[in-house]
Amino acid sequence: MPAPQALQRYGKILSLALPIMAAMASQSLLNVVDTYLVGGLGAQSLAAVGVGGYLNFIAVSLLLGLGTAVQALVARAHGAGQLTLRATPMAAALVLGLLATPPIVLLFYYLSDPILGWISQDIQVQSEARPYFLMRLAGLFAVAVNFSFRGYWNGIHRPGVYLRFLIIAHLTNVLLSYGLIYGHWGLPALGSLGAALGTTLALCLAMLLNGVYVWRHIQHHQPFSPSPTKPVYQAVTRIALPTSLQQFFFAVGMTMMFWIIAHYGTDYLAVSQVLISLTLLLILPALAFGLSATSLVGDAIGKADIDSAYRWCWDISHISMVLVLLVATPLWLMPENILALFLHDNALVQLGKQPLRLIAIAVCFDGIAIVFAHALLSSGGAKKVFFASIFAQWGFFLPLAYIGLQYLALGFVGLWLLHVCQRLIHMAMLMWLWRKQRRLLMHACKNAQ
Repeated sequence: MPAPQALQRYGKILSLALPIMAAMASQSLLNVVDTYLVGGLGAQSLAAVGVGGYLNFIAVSLLLGLGTAVQALVARAHGAGQLTLRATPMAAALVLGLLATPPIVLLFYYLSDPILGWISQDIQVQSEARPYFLMRLAGLFAVAVNFSFRGYWNGIHRPGVYLRFLIIAHLTNVLLSYGLIYGHWGLPALGSLGAALGTTLALCLAMLLNGVYVWRHIQHHQPFSPSPTKPVYQAVTRIALPTSLQQFFFAVGMTMMFWIIAHYGTDYLAVSQVLISLTLLLILPALAFGLSATSLVGDAIGKADIDSAYRWCWDISHISMVLVLLVATPLWLMPENILALFLHDNALVQLGKQPLRLIAIAVCFDGIAIVFAHALLSSGGAKKVFFASIFAQWGFFLPLAYIGLQYLALGFVGLWLLHVCQRLIHMAMLMWLWRKQRRLLMHACKNAQ
């Protein structure tokens, strides 16, 4: 590829990815802020936020596919020049989110006690985790709506709009959570429950602001957008369902990991909450580039340019790898300094030192895997992404982790080493599947012609 053309492509990737990255940073910081602010309450509260937060992650995972489906379908319509159809997938996702949220909330409300008791045998951690989780669960519909809005803005290549509202939500979360945790500015001191309430209110604010602006944008640019039809609902479901199931099993797998870690003790749970929060923050560049791949690959498929769609994924993965490596390097070089920001006990810092270095390696593998996963999702390979994730986590990591804990006296560091191997296997599978996907797309285009 000529240098000017390559620079043009990289410039287009960055112009789309950087605003998405900033938006993802703001969104992920909602969880990191909870972890940071609650850290001053001690290891028990950190463990409770970790356990409650991951149970919330399981509930949220059942709706994650809505945003991916909206973005993929909107990007295809955008690439094909069908401007009046761009808002229709988003409208379908909003209806599906409205229908799906109440049963999910009720299910997790009634199952919260046995699940929390299963994850952690510490009664005090359980009693603090449940109200935190239920308060986060109250904002589940706002999460579903925000995912759909994000898919729309990213699909029409305007991620900066979504970024504005997330920044507002993030600032609101910092102020509310800090005040509600420690009782500042006349607010009640609610401890970890205050962190959950601040986050939920911030997400609702983002939903309202986004909704007003999306409505105005549609009325101005696409006033004659048709209502969703049965084929549109089916198209959204075909992408959203396997994507949500993949995220659900991933979240359940992470909760299984917390259950395994709980056997080491509450201190290990507290450390793991920090490690996972940092992981979610560090993969933000990869998530941003993954969402960029969804838009650019979908746009190219809408134009029936399969070669371009295939190249977009590889080009994006190169940039993603470089940026993820840059953000992961400090974890390897100064793990104690980073952990000390969240853990105020030197013994806990020492527990997390070596696992944090292993996470620095794992996120580099994730930096590539996430891009290929989103490219596959955008090109109709949602089921392939689902099975690759299931195999790496449920077929490899969890069985070996359980066997290691029960029969081989697997240590805490060894558990995280297995996690690194899981991410490597996942990355290799997705790269192989993307190569196969190109041939399938070429064949589909020839048949369509």
